[in-house]
Amino acid sequence: MEGAGAGWPEPVVRVQSLSESGAATIPDRYVKPESERPKAALEPAAATTTEEGGIGGGIPVVDLSSPSDPATARAVSEACRNWGFFQAVNHGVPLELLRRARGVWRGFFRQPMEVKQRYANSPATYEGYGSRLGVEKGAVLDWGDYYFIHVRPPHLFDPHKWPHLPPDLRETTEEYSREVAALCGRLMTAMSVGLGVGETRLQEAFGGADGAGVCVRVNYYPRCPQPELTLGLSSHSDPGGMTVLLADDRVRGLQVRRRGAWVTVHPVPDAFIVNVGDQIQVLTNATYRSVEHRVMVNAADERLSVALFYNPKSDLPLAPMPELVSPDRPALYEPMTFDEYRMYIRRKGPRGKSQVDSLKAATATTAAVDVNVAPVGRKCY
Repeated sequence: MEGAGAGWPEPVVRVQSLSESGAATIPDRYVKPESERPKAALEPAAATTTEEGGIGGGIPVVDLSSPSDPATARAVSEACRNWGFFQAVNHGVPLELLRRARGVWRGFFRQPMEVKQRYANSPATYEGYGSRLGVEKGAVLDWGDYYFIHVRPPHLFDPHKWPHLPPDLRETTEEYSREVAALCGRLMTAMSVGLGVGETRLQEAFGGADGAGVCVRVNYYPRCPQPELTLGLSSHSDPGGMTVLLADDRVRGLQVRRRGAWVTVHPVPDAFIVNVGDQIQVLTNATYRSVEHRVMVNAADERLSVALFYNPKSDLPLAPMPELVSPDRPALYEPMTFDEYRMYIRRKGPRGKSQVDSLKAATATTAAVDVNVAPVGRKCY
């Protein structure tokens, strides 16, 4: 247990310690309200797969082997418009690197607790070893630990916040981050082409390739004796630009909200799961949409995933791109910097799409946009 003096409102308990205690029940702090608990009837995704891409558990699977092919841009664009999520195969990141990344971070979470505690984080930046999001006293917590680090921009990179063990963790994570950030650049081009704007337009809106921020959050979800009562990560949309997730290669847990139901994602081997963040929803005037997702936990198995967040320059005001604004589709969001935007989740933790919904521009209050995302104008943790 970590004291509250590091900026947390109360002592921090490591979920891994709770899991390894052998207790048959979870503490009340982790029990979700009835309406937020996972329901067994919603877990199988097979019923939703036949029309919309069965092998990925419903969400589209996009082949990136020919990134300059117009068909690739169309497939990426359609996935971003219709789902906000897709699985990327033949993505160009060495498969051996994916396995090494999983391996070194599994190695970190298997270190003795006193080793992990050296990197305990605070809510000031969330960098380091953590077990909660948000600083509201008495909040219901998620069943998961994590490690969060900044990679770019250079002034936020702090080598003292990176673990020393396992010995190859730093080198592997830096290489992994470079490769996946380059993939994000290719995806930004495809997204731009799919919008009908210049192929560098989205990247420019992020502040250019050198201005974009990159951070990594490694999620560790220990075994849970009562998985039906809690979540590994509560429902939320991602606050940044784009998320590229390396899912656990053995245990499923990610669910995406689709037409009012939760669809369990079945990760394709060696694929990345890519999702639109709130900032791209804002920039594209809700043409591309961030979507709520959450993580279930498991009584039999632990689960680990590696999320890379690709974000706009943090002090750059973001608003819908002029090319995507017209009299028939006015700007749906007021300008806001990413620095301002991400303070919401740092204070309150994950809360659906409530933040992006709050950014609706006054001119858009009578507009209507379909589905399970913000109607119009809206979490790097």
